[in-house]
Parts: sequence; C-alpha cells; structure tokens
Amino acid sequence: MSARRRTALTIAAAALILPAAVGCGALDKALDCVETADAIATSVNKLQEAVSTATEDPTKAREALDDIDRELDSLGDKSDNADLGKAVDDLGAGVDNVRKSIESGDATPDISPVTDAATEIGKVCTPG
Repeated sequence: MSARRRTALTIAAAALILPAAVGCGALDKALDCVETADAIATSVNKLQEAVSTATEDPTKAREALDDIDRELDSLGDKSDNADLGKAVDDLGAGVDNVRKSIESGDATPDISPVTDAATEIGKVCTPG
C-alpha cells in the first residue's frame, strides 16, 4: 500500500472517530446531567419532608439544603447549557431564601421556588 493511500485511510478513519468521540462526550454530559437532576429531585423531596416536620427537627431541612447545594456545585461543572444555567441559578437562589427563612425561625418556609427550579432542571436534563 502506498504512503499516500495509508495517509488517506488514516485521515478517513480519524474523520469517523472524531465525531463519535465528541458524541460520546456529549452523551456523558447528558447522562451526568440526568443523574444530577435525579439527585437534586431526591434532595428536594427530602427538603419537602423536612420542612413538613421542621418544628420537630430543623436540622433535617438544613441537611437537605446542603445536599442540594452540593448537587448544584456538581451540576454547574457538567453543562454549558444556558437554560440549565438559569435553572441552577434559580434553584440556588431558592435554596438561599429557604435557608434564610429557617435561620430566621420560620418553621414553614415557602419552598415552591426550590421545587419549581428543580422541576425545570429535570426538564432541561431530560434527553429528547
């Protein structure tokens, strides 16, 4: 086989492999997003349960808020999607507001901004 033909085959093979590698990277990011969105949903459910019993154990709500913060930090590194960025920002702001309410002694803070933003993250991260 001539050197020219080997070079052409190498270039052709690279042209086929590169999009597949990029596609896998995008797929990995999408899967990470879905997994993180699921973890956030679980943390939001824990927050809802904790808020409903906040008078009995206010530390559970703080722990759930800490879990959401950790997941948000993780999710921020996994996507450059503008819609996801806005939902993450909204969720972060909601978490901050709930945290301030709890620290101010509010036993039943409004967590609807948190649940709304978590729902939006779930929508953005769902492939399809």
